[in-house]
Amino acid sequence: MARLEIFGLQKCSTCQTARADLEAAGHEIRFRDVAADPLTEAERRAMLDRFGEKLVNRASLTWRAMSEDERAAAPVAQLGAKPSLMKRPAIVAEDGQWLGWTANVKRALGVPA
Repeated sequence: MARLEIFGLQKCSTCQTARADLEAAGHEIRFRDVAADPLTEAERRAMLDRFGEKLVNRASLTWRAMSEDERAAAPVAQLGAKPSLMKRPAIVAEDGQWLGWTANVKRALGVPA
């Protein structure tokens, strides 16, 4: 199976599930905790280029706790200041394709629904 890189948070239940499901499906996983090993500005920009502003989880507790000034900042700065604001997990396939954790991605990677 494929080698995948997952970007997320170690304590995030969705990231834990994605990792376990992908490993059970035979994928080799490299996990990067973006809180412990923050994304560079270039990496944040690349992710935003791929996913757009929906990469910023505006339904999260982190977002709700932010001030108006913090919310007014550019998404690349928001994600740098608050890594937990990133919708996760974000997955990079061997071919360089960026993937979210959606039903279609799960099916394509052989993860049962």
